[in-house]
Amino acid sequence: MSPTEVRVILDDRLLIEHLLVGLDGRVANGDIHTTSLWYNRACRAAVIGAGGHLSGPFTKLAEPHQNAAIRSLLTLPEHVGLPDPRFTVPLMAELSERHPRLNVINLEAVASGLALDATMALSTETAHGILPQVLAAEDVAWSIVELD
Repeated sequence: MSPTEVRVILDDRLLIEHLLVGLDGRVANGDIHTTSLWYNRACRAAVIGAGGHLSGPFTKLAEPHQNAAIRSLLTLPEHVGLPDPRFTVPLMAELSERHPRLNVINLEAVASGLALDATMALSTETAHGILPQVLAAEDVAWSIVELD
């Protein structure tokens, strides 16, 4: 990673967008990561689908493209990193003491941001929850990435 690049962690919705069509400069250049639970939610949305904000992008694709997109998501590309649980799990335990109401998905997100010294890229939906306040309290940089 060059000195001008950053580590960016994509939430589940942004991960789907990144893998299906790309984010076209909407996130800073750098190493792209996600969390295990956000990746799990993205895969579940692709496979199960319900037309919500996570599976909606798949339903907009024609049938052959939809199946190819789902298959591609189920194999996370090498260029998308996943934080090592050896580092994030102890951080999650510490964070749960300071933020006892935080669910496990958000605990992993904050711990990943801390472990990787990364900027969290949040979709509008994620940014409307409790996560931004906790990221700010833990001095983890974050930004909202608007999607069409």
